[in-house]
This record gives sequence, C-alpha cells and structure tokens, in this order.
Amino acid sequence: MPVARVVTFEGVSKDRMEEMDREMREGQPPEGFPATEILALHDPEAEKSLVILFFETDDDYKRGDEVLNAMPAGDTPGRRTSVTKYNVATRMTV
Repeated sequence: MPVARVVTFEGVSKDRMEEMDREMREGQPPEGFPATEILALHDPEAEKSLVILFFETDDDYKRGDEVLNAMPAGDTPGRRTSVTKYNVATRMTV
C-alpha cells in the first residue's frame, strides 16, 4: 500500500516558495530518495505550506524519511511544524 509523508511548515514566504519550486524543477532529487511524487501547497498570506510526498512502500518511506531528516534546515521551505505518515487510502487524477 502506498504511504504519504505530510509535512507542514510556517514562515514560508512567496519568494521562498518560488525559489523552492525553481530548485525542484531544475535540480535532481537527493541520491537514494525514493518518493514517486511530491505535492507542495502554499498559503502566501498565512506564510504556511503543506508538502505531501508519496512512497510506494513502507521501506521507501523509511529511506525517504532518513534522507529528508538528514538535510540541512536551510533546504526546507520554512520552519517545519509537523511530520505525519498516512496510508494512501485512495488516489485519483481527473
């Protein structure tokens, strides 16, 4: 069953989110990072962000979690306020 890592951030300016978008589109994922999809949502007025990372297996989630936790704090969009693991119950693209 696929799993998702849902992370919330505060203090995420519009400029920082645009910079993160550019870095992600132009760069490569970290070595050994097994996420299959990344979705980043941003509320510029509240300066909050929600990032959802999808993984195919629990083992992939664990490896991804290790890679992300080892990254320097400056590589995140803002101040991380929570990290939660969810089972992906359903998913649909329309």
